[in-house]
Amino acid sequence: MVMARKKISMDGNTAAAHVSYAFTEVAGIYPITPSSVMAEVTDKWSADGRKNIFGQTVKVVEMQSEAGAAGTVHGSLAAGALTTTYTASQGLLLMIPNMYKIAGELLPGVIHVSARCVASHALNIFGDHSDVMACRQTGFAMLCAGNVQEVMDLGAVAHMAAIKGRVPFLHFFDGFRTSHEVQKVEAWDYADLAEMVDWDAIEAFRENALNPEHPVLRGTAQNPDIFFQAREACNKYYDAVPAIVEDYMAKVNEKCGTDYKLFNYYGAPDAEKVIIAMGSVCDTIEETIDYLNARGEKLGLVKVRLYRPFAADRLLKALPSTVKKIAVMDRTKEPGALGEPLYLDVVNALRGTAFENALVVGGRYGLGSKDTTPSCIIAVYKNLDAEKPINGFTVGIEDDVTGLSLPLEPAPSMTPAGTVSCKFWGLGSDGTVGANKNSIKIIGDHTDKYIQAYFAYDSKKSGGITVSHLRFGDKPIRSTYYVSHADFVACHNPSYIYRYDITEDIVEGGTFLLNCQWSADELEERLPAKVKRDLARKKANFYIVDAVSIARRLGLGGRTNTVLQSAFFKLANIIPLEDAIKYMKEAAHKSFFKKGQAIVDMNYAAIDEGVSAVHKVDVPAAWADAVDTNPGDAEITGRKEVVDFVKKIMIPVNAQQGDKLPVSAFVDAADGTFPQGTAAYEKRGVAVDIPEWHPENCIQCNFCSLVCPHATIRPAAMTDEDAKAYPGMKLLPMTGMPGYQFGVTVSPLDCLGCGSCVQVCPGKKGEKALVMKPFDTQLEQQKYFDASYKFADDPAVLAKFKPETVKGSQFKQPLFEFSGACAGCGETPYAKLITQLFGDRMFIANATGCSSIWGGSAPSMPYTVNKEGNGPAWANSLFEDNAEYGLGMAIAMRQRREKLAEIVRKFADSDYALVSEPAKLWLASMDDAEGSKAASKALTAALEQAVKECGSCGCELDALYKKALAMKDLFVKKSIWIFGGDGWAYDIGFGGLDHALATGEDINIFVFDTEVYSNTGGQSSKSTNTGAVAQFAAAGKSQKKKDLAAIAMSYGYVYVAQVAMGADYNQCIKALNEAERYKGPSLILGYAPCIHHGIKKGLGTSQLEEKAAVACGYWHTFRFNPELAKEGKNPFILDSKEPTASYQDFIRSETRYSALQIAFPDRANVLFGEAEVQAKEKYNKLKKLAEQ
Repeated sequence: MVMARKKISMDGNTAAAHVSYAFTEVAGIYPITPSSVMAEVTDKWSADGRKNIFGQTVKVVEMQSEAGAAGTVHGSLAAGALTTTYTASQGLLLMIPNMYKIAGELLPGVIHVSARCVASHALNIFGDHSDVMACRQTGFAMLCAGNVQEVMDLGAVAHMAAIKGRVPFLHFFDGFRTSHEVQKVEAWDYADLAEMVDWDAIEAFRENALNPEHPVLRGTAQNPDIFFQAREACNKYYDAVPAIVEDYMAKVNEKCGTDYKLFNYYGAPDAEKVIIAMGSVCDTIEETIDYLNARGEKLGLVKVRLYRPFAADRLLKALPSTVKKIAVMDRTKEPGALGEPLYLDVVNALRGTAFENALVVGGRYGLGSKDTTPSCIIAVYKNLDAEKPINGFTVGIEDDVTGLSLPLEPAPSMTPAGTVSCKFWGLGSDGTVGANKNSIKIIGDHTDKYIQAYFAYDSKKSGGITVSHLRFGDKPIRSTYYVSHADFVACHNPSYIYRYDITEDIVEGGTFLLNCQWSADELEERLPAKVKRDLARKKANFYIVDAVSIARRLGLGGRTNTVLQSAFFKLANIIPLEDAIKYMKEAAHKSFFKKGQAIVDMNYAAIDEGVSAVHKVDVPAAWADAVDTNPGDAEITGRKEVVDFVKKIMIPVNAQQGDKLPVSAFVDAADGTFPQGTAAYEKRGVAVDIPEWHPENCIQCNFCSLVCPHATIRPAAMTDEDAKAYPGMKLLPMTGMPGYQFGVTVSPLDCLGCGSCVQVCPGKKGEKALVMKPFDTQLEQQKYFDASYKFADDPAVLAKFKPETVKGSQFKQPLFEFSGACAGCGETPYAKLITQLFGDRMFIANATGCSSIWGGSAPSMPYTVNKEGNGPAWANSLFEDNAEYGLGMAIAMRQRREKLAEIVRKFADSDYALVSEPAKLWLASMDDAEGSKAASKALTAALEQAVKECGSCGCELDALYKKALAMKDLFVKKSIWIFGGDGWAYDIGFGGLDHALATGEDINIFVFDTEVYSNTGGQSSKSTNTGAVAQFAAAGKSQKKKDLAAIAMSYGYVYVAQVAMGADYNQCIKALNEAERYKGPSLILGYAPCIHHGIKKGLGTSQLEEKAAVACGYWHTFRFNPELAKEGKNPFILDSKEPTASYQDFIRSETRYSALQIAFPDRANVLFGEAEVQAKEKYNKLKKLAEQ
C-alpha cells in the first residue's frame, strides 16, 4: 500500500541530509562547496535535538580537512557507529585513501557527494562528475540520484544497502543543479525508514566492531604470498550488491509508488535510438523525449542509477530489443582515454550480446555546470543519424579546434503548459537569492503547485551577479536548465539593463519589473533602445519600483530584496495578496529573528511598502521602433595581451555571453594562464552611492585610500603645471610639497559604495571630507580618477613621503584593484597595501578560499602591473597545500638565483672593468630588495654594453653575457608571499604552514583571519572564538581559538605579527615592512571583519570594527622580531594597549554572537563569560612576554 509522505520544499543537499540523518550516529565533516549545506543542517538539527532512528541526536565532528573527516569516519565505523560524511570535488579526492580502507574492511559507511568539477587548468566550483569518477576504483558502491526527490529516496537505499551488504556507498547527485535546486518533495518519516532497515545487519555490524572485550587485529601488513588471494575474497559481497539494492528499491517503490530500478528505461517501447546517462540531465532528456516522440520519433533513455557495481545484465534487460543506435553521455573528461568511463562500461557490457552490432558513440556534456538544454539532447539524437556520427563528441559548446562539438539548433520551450517561468537578476548580497528561496517555498508549501528554483552565480563575492530561475505549475517540472522563456523578469539593479540583455527572454505578454530610482518620465531617456523594443514588440507589462529609496529609508541599506519580493507577489498573483503578505512576514521572522526584532520590523515594513510602491508604466507604441544610439565602441587601450584578452574573452563573458565563446578562444590559455590587470576594464557601476570629496575638510592623511577594499579612491599629487591640464578637478595646495597640488580621486564605475573611506575620514572640525552621494552625481569624476594613474609613484613625492609610511604608501600605485570582494571587505585592504609596498617583485601563492576568488576569478584579474610592466605573479594550487606551494616557489627562486650568482661571480673575478664592478655591486646587494633594483639596472646596462664590445670574441665570458641577460628577470630580489584564510592556515593547511615556517626559508605568510570559513558559507574553523555561532557550530563554539601566533613564535626564528589595520595603521605597515625585510620566514595574522560576522552597523564599518576589537581586548596587536633577540633585546613588542572598552558589548554587536543569545541564552552567558576570561588571560600572557 502506497503511503502518504509529507511534502516539503527543499533543495537536494537538504534532502540528502534529511534521509542520512536517520541512519547516522556520527558525522565526520569538513566544508566544501557545494556540499557544505548537508553538514550544516545536520549540525543544526543535532543542536535542535532531532533524533535519528536510534533515538539519538547525531554526533557531528568537524575535522581539519576532508582527509581528516574520512579518517574519523573510518575510525568511527571500525568502533561500531554508523557514520556518514558529505563532500565534493577535491574534498572527495582527499578521502580516497581512506575509502580504500573502509571498503577493504567492508564497513557500511555512506558518503553523500554533490558532484563537482575537480580543478585542473582552473578552479571550477560547479558541477560535473570528474570527482566521483576518480573514485570508481576504491571499492565503494556508487548510486546516482537525478533530482531532489531521487536524492531523498535513493539516499535511503544507499544507507540500507550498505548496512545489509557490508559494502560502503557513495551516493552522488549533481552539484548545484541538484544540490541547490529547490523542489517540493515527499520527505521520509523516520519511522518508515526504521521499518525497512535490516536491524539484524546493524547488530552484526556492531558485534563485528573493534572492542577490547572481544579483541581482534584489523589492518595487517600482508606479503606477496597472500595479499592477492585475500584481496579477491571480497568478491561475493560485490556480487550481492545489485540484488540488495534492487530489493531496497522495491521496498521504496512499494511504500512510495515509485519505480526505481538499477537501470530505468524511459521512452518509446520500440525505440531505435537511445541515450544512456545519469544525473540531472536525465530529466531534461525525458522532457525532450516526450516532445519529440509526440511528433513521431521513437526515442528512449536508460537512466543509470547503480553505477558500481555495474550490473551489465540489468542494463541489457532495460534496453528495448529494437535499439540500433546508442549515445552515452558522460559528465567528465579523461584526457588520453579511449572514451569516458560510462561509455567504456557500456561498450564492454554490450560485447557478445544481442546489441553487439548496435552503433555506440560516447560524448561529454555539462562540464563545470555548463547548461545542457533540450537543444543539446536533440543534437545528440541527430548525431546518431549522421552519415559519420562523431564518437567522443561534445555538446553545449563550440569546438572549432578539434571539431568534436555537435551543432545546436534553437529548440522550442518544452516546459509543461501552464508552468510559469520567472527570472530575477540580482546583485550579490542584495538579498535577491534569499528572497526567491523564500518565495518558491511559500508557493510550494502553501499551494498544490509543483515548484523549481535554481540560482546561478558568478564567482565574485557579494557584489557579483546572481540570476534566479524559478518555475511553478500544475505538472511535474523536469527542466534542469536555465529559464529562457520567462513569463516574469525582474531586474533588481538598474545598471544591469546597460550590461546584459535582460529583456531577451520575456515571452509575449510577459511582465517586466525594474527596480530603479527613475520616474516614469525619465524612462524615455534612460532605457536602452533594445529594452524598449523588446517591451513594445512583446507587448510586455512593464512596472517600476524604487526599492532602493524604500530600503534606505527603512534602514535596510542595500537590502532591497524584501521590497521586491513583495512587489513580485503582487504582480504574479499566484496566491491571494493578503495571504502572501502573511507568509512573507512569517518567512522574514524566521530569516531575521536572530538579528533582533528591529531588523524583523524593518522587513515587515518593507513588505508592506513593496505592495504599494509598484507603478505600471504604459509602453509607448513608438518604442517598438526605438533606434540604438550607440556612439560606437570606445577605444580600448593598454598592454596588447590585455587588450586582446578583453576584446576576445572578457567583454563577452561580462555580458553573460561566455557560453557562446568557442574553444579556439582559449587555445593560447590551455594551461590556464590569463593576463594580469583585466579587472580595470570591467567598470561595473553597481554602487548606489559614491563618496564625494570635499577638499575644504581634508587634512591629506590618505586614510581613505589605505582602507578602500577595492582601490577605488586614491590620492593624486601633481605639479602646479600638470594641474593646469585638469581645470575642473578639485585640488588643494599639497601640504609639505610647495609647487604641488593634491586631490582625492574616486572611480564611480568601480566603487561598490561601502563607505569605509567615509567612516575613517577624520575631516576638520567635525565635518567629513568625504560624503556619500548618488551615483549619477559623481560620474563626471571618473576621468580624474583615470588620470590619477600617471601621477602615481612620483619619485619626488615618495622622497618626501616615504613609501614605507601610511601616507607615503598611498602615493604608490596599488597593484591590486577592483576585485570581486564584498563591499567593505576586511581582507582586501591588506592585500592592496602589500602590493603597494612590494608588488613589483612579488610572487603570490594563494590558498583556495575567499582570497583566491576575489584574487583570481576569470575573466577579471584584479592584480595588475605598474608603468614598467612589473606586478605580482599570482597562482593558486589547492586549498590544503598552499604553504608548500609557496615554499616551492621560494626554493626555485633561490636555486635559480644561485646559478645566476655563479655566473656573475665570474664577471666580478674578471679584469674587465665594464662588468666586474657592476657584478660586485650586484653580488653585494642581490638579497637586498631596493639595493638589488639599483644594482640590477647597472648590471643590465653593463652586460648589454659588453655584448656590443666583445660579444663575439670567443672568450669564456662571451657566452655568459648573453646567458646572464637571458636571466635578467632574476636580477631583482623577489618577495615570496603566501596568502590564505584562517580555514587554510589554522586547519587544512596548518601542517604545511608549520613545516614551511620550520624550513627557515625567506617566505612571508599573510593570513586573512576572518575566524570563519568565509568562502564556503561561514563554517567554524579553529580560529573561531569561543561563543561564536557559525555553520558546524550552531550552538556556539565551546573551544577557544587556536593560538597560531604562539605556535609560530615557539620556533624563535620566525617573524610573527598580529595586525588590525583599522586599529593601528602604523603598526600594520610597520609589521609588513619588518616581515618582508626579515631574512627568514614570517607569519602575519590580519584581523579581517567579514560579511559572515553580521556586523550590525554594516560591513562598511569594518575598519571601525577592527579598532573596536582591539580596544576591548578581543584582538591583540603585537610583533615578534627575531632580529631584536640577536641584538640582545626582547624580540616581543606588544603594540595594543590595555583594553578600555567592553568585551561583551563588542561581541554582542555582531550577530555571530548575538544570535546565540537569542537561541540559547543560558549557554550564551556561559560561553561569553569564558571568552572574556580567555581574552584577558591572553592579554596578560602577552604583557608578560613584553616585559621579559
